Amino acid sequence: MCGIFGIILKPGTSYHSKAIKGSLKKLALLSESRGKDSSGIAFRDTFLNSIKVIKGDIPVSDLIRDNQYHKDFDAAFTACEKGYGFTAFGHARLVTNGSQLNEVNNQPVIKKGILVIHNGIIVNVDELWKKQPEIKREYRIDTEIIPSMVRSGLQNNKGLLKSCNEAFARLSGTFSVAMMFDEYNEFVLATNNGSLYYITDDENYIVFASESYFLEQLLTVKASKPFAGNHGVIPLFAGRGVMVSMDTLKINPFSIFGENDLPEVPAVVKPLIIEKHLLENQDSKDEVVIDPSIYIDRSRQQHLVKLLEYNADAILSLKRCKKCLLPETFPFIEFDGSGTCNYCNNYKQKNQVKPLDELHAFLDPYRRNDGKPDCIVPFSGGRDSSFTLHIIKIRLGLNPIAFTYDWGMVTDLARRNAARLCGKLGVENIIVAADIRFKRESIKKNVSAWLKNPQLGMIPLFMAGDKYFFYYSNKILSQNNLKLSIWGANPLENTDFKSGFTGIKPHFDKKRIDELKIINKLKLAAYFGKNYFMNPSYLNSSLLDTIGSFLSRYLIKRHGFIQLFDYIQWDENEIENVLLNEYQWEKSIDTKSTWRIGDGTAAFYNYIYYTVAGFSEFDTFRSNQIREGQMTREMGLSLVFEENAPRYENIRWYLDIIGLDFENTIKQINKIPKLYALK
Repeated sequence: MCGIFGIILKPGTSYHSKAIKGSLKKLALLSESRGKDSSGIAFRDTFLNSIKVIKGDIPVSDLIRDNQYHKDFDAAFTACEKGYGFTAFGHARLVTNGSQLNEVNNQPVIKKGILVIHNGIIVNVDELWKKQPEIKREYRIDTEIIPSMVRSGLQNNKGLLKSCNEAFARLSGTFSVAMMFDEYNEFVLATNNGSLYYITDDENYIVFASESYFLEQLLTVKASKPFAGNHGVIPLFAGRGVMVSMDTLKINPFSIFGENDLPEVPAVVKPLIIEKHLLENQDSKDEVVIDPSIYIDRSRQQHLVKLLEYNADAILSLKRCKKCLLPETFPFIEFDGSGTCNYCNNYKQKNQVKPLDELHAFLDPYRRNDGKPDCIVPFSGGRDSSFTLHIIKIRLGLNPIAFTYDWGMVTDLARRNAARLCGKLGVENIIVAADIRFKRESIKKNVSAWLKNPQLGMIPLFMAGDKYFFYYSNKILSQNNLKLSIWGANPLENTDFKSGFTGIKPHFDKKRIDELKIINKLKLAAYFGKNYFMNPSYLNSSLLDTIGSFLSRYLIKRHGFIQLFDYIQWDENEIENVLLNEYQWEKSIDTKSTWRIGDGTAAFYNYIYYTVAGFSEFDTFRSNQIREGQMTREMGLSLVFEENAPRYENIRWYLDIIGLDFENTIKQINKIPKLYALK
């Protein structure tokens, strides 16, 4: 879930300091797209017998402007000019486990003389610590388990390669790592999902990064002249690693899980001293953690839990369609003489698939047989995109890149589930991370503005920040020289009521659930413009980001894309069976549903819709399933009764993470006039 990168020069190699510094800067800035929460860089200086680390809770673009960074680089390169070689490892972090405000949770992670930079999530980290009481856990970050297990192996005289192998074999989730040791003149690169690449001339240098595109860019810029040439980018395929001598740059490939016959390397007599320099906030106090299941104890917060309204009796007494679940408060709803709504009367079957042979014929021109990617899959970590990734890799035999846009409302639950899928399938997961602090501050400002004049049609503004997903999907496709993007949009997730609350009538003949006529796009823009004019609080620093989101969502054309569920039947039972049983997919602690559990915003906005209007997304989704014949109306009513219950843990997390007071916010929402009569 982060960006890792590095440059290693063999002793005696003569390059100009300016060129290497420019190349390292380029790699760092490219890698920042993977995460802006914190960063770190380590320099190996064998002349002074040290590894110097600079890190902090700042973006890597800020770190490389710091005087300490330049001082450490210059010292390491001076050693290189004296014939001692040069090594720099860097990390741009998207926070998952462990707050970036505690320096030990930032990378590089250093434990017992082993320095590690890690991209991914270890989902069984707690289990591993429990099984090995002899090694002590000191930090919250999951990466810590890797050097701890490797050092345990070394202390038991298993040698460097075997110690690494045994550690990697026990990890579940995703990992792409670079490791440096205080007592070995070797470094290790390894990955279980293929998110690691390198370039080398087999003589003077090795440069590695999390994405092929970063290295391709490095080969094209003037600042990287030392690395220019015809040396292609080499993928480190899933399940593979390399151990490289820092003295000779000899590369020894190995399987990270299988048996290897490489000779063990000797430890140096005098280990290097690891020195750290810390930037920005370096106290030991954690901010609120990402996963609500870790820090929320419902039993101690009943006074807050009880603030959440659940007006089920009044809502169940609303007039509803006799065929589906939609109530009389639904925008533009009409009932005929038999009590059936216009949404049912105008419904056209959506879960109808084309022949599978047609899909195979379409995919065949895109297939590759060299192990390299042949398509991308937009991947949120939710159930539909997870199942889509499974089908594409296992049933269709393609080699996809999973693409994720993390805008700050992706929960750790979704990230862990994404890691489970990508780790087991051996799929590279390219993550583009927004400026999460800015995104969350923008949400706070827009929710605060909305509370001053709460209009249901303006609620989608809370989620505007994630719509850059569409823009970056095209960008990742282009950067990886791919032509095919396979989406897994659920054909039953139609939420026309969101635009309905803006005054836009339903379009019953649309081919896609996200389709919107040009005239309706203009009406939507006019509605938002009117509300911005009436409520100046919306005119805040998020405005340009919101406009960009609108353009990305409605005006940018998606290139080379198809929908998987045009060819594969969407079946909730099959999807849940595959994810829960084959991938040990994790469910949320505050709902039985597997839908919308990785989206940090859904519990909050669905609480508003249900409390104020008497229905939520669950009512529309279950109604579509009823119309498709996938369940009875009675079953649907039973499900939405459970699914619409307020999700305290997730709502509390959401408000905490954007910086709004839970009690005051919920009280304001509860005061909004209802569209139904309370009993």
